Amino acid sequence: MKKNNSPLFLYTFIAVLGGLIFGLNMAGISGAIPFIQEYFRLDDMTLGFVVSILTIGCLFGALLGGQFSDKFGRKKVMFFSAILFVISSIGCAFSSGMYGLILFRLIGGFGVGMISAVIPVYISEISPARLRGTLVSYNQLAVVIGILIAYIVDYILLNHEDNWRMMLGFPFVFSIAYFLLLIILPESPRWLYMKGHTEKGDTTLEKLGLDKTEVSINTTEKNSTKLSSLFKGKLAKILLIGSLLAAFQQITGINVIINYAPTIFEMTGVAGDTALVQSIYVGIVNLIFTLVAVWLVDRIGRKMLLLCGCGGMIVSLLYLIYTFIVPSASGVGSLIAVLCYIGFFAASLAPVMWVVTSEIYPSRIRGTAMSISTGISWLCTFLTVQFFPWILNNLGGSVAFGIFAVFSVIAFIFILVYIPETKGKSLEQIEKELGLNE
Repeated sequence: MKKNNSPLFLYTFIAVLGGLIFGLNMAGISGAIPFIQEYFRLDDMTLGFVVSILTIGCLFGALLGGQFSDKFGRKKVMFFSAILFVISSIGCAFSSGMYGLILFRLIGGFGVGMISAVIPVYISEISPARLRGTLVSYNQLAVVIGILIAYIVDYILLNHEDNWRMMLGFPFVFSIAYFLLLIILPESPRWLYMKGHTEKGDTTLEKLGLDKTEVSINTTEKNSTKLSSLFKGKLAKILLIGSLLAAFQQITGINVIINYAPTIFEMTGVAGDTALVQSIYVGIVNLIFTLVAVWLVDRIGRKMLLLCGCGGMIVSLLYLIYTFIVPSASGVGSLIAVLCYIGFFAASLAPVMWVVTSEIYPSRIRGTAMSISTGISWLCTFLTVQFFPWILNNLGGSVAFGIFAVFSVIAFIFILVYIPETKGKSLEQIEKELGLNE
């Protein structure tokens, strides 16, 4: 008999709305950058800090979010994040000074970091193996939809008197909607069973239209692993693999493109208005190729997508470097290079990193382990976003993107050697194959 997956898709939709707000917060600043720089009279390093402070909040939010979700539940952490999003969007919109703006972006980043660690875990725990890669990828799809919406809104508000305030305050509407929808979201059945709430776990599975055999839930499993055990033996190895994959997702340069797309295009000789329009192209390509990843991740597998994506990113970055070295190749050439880079990233590292890390960590430490690897990802994001303006303006675009190209090559080799294929396997089967249930 054919299963009714409607409840599963509904609850996944509610969960990933947090990912959409994630995207709005990450990309909304891109169109506001020149206006914020002029309004507060910022130099390159201070501007980089205003942009990157969000990622500092993300770092601490990610480090705490997984642990909080292991202790208090996945749903409560998402609720708390929604509250932070509301506070941040209002605060940014009405900031009268630079320090207030920094504070409220920090608060928003804390919320983004928490949900970035929790949403993939939640979805992986409510999903059967046959749909898990696709459903976890929906979170990244929501993120890129948020990024595209942010670019479009920034363009629409470009000539408005209070444009940068409205750009940064825009996530408020979605934050309120997210908070209200979370009321009907059930808790993760795996978390309920780990906490001994067997009856609630059974009820949640019924709401999802699933049974224990579909998601291979062990109702006697307990969350008894000590934090220190994550840094010993096979758990330490798998945590290192997941954390390095998370790091490579960021040090290959994606959030530099997302946050500074208009600035990058202007550096290659494109006018301001046109640069913002080209940023919308970045958002559209990001969305299209994320849909490609959602379609392929449970068909051709995680590892193949990652390898193909990294290979394409390397070629794209090399051509982008060429456009900075040879001015006659810039303009359309740089746009094509950036769009190709975005496409290959969106179809690989963007969603698949979250899929793989949410799968390879065993249930008893999944939330905490995701916190650590996600925190490392956000630390790498901060470093790239913070220092990119200085590198770009002092060393040039060829050096800046040359660094990302080198890291892309290293990422390709790492994925080829160390990342396991997890397509079509239950979480318990993956755990057994990695030797983590001993």
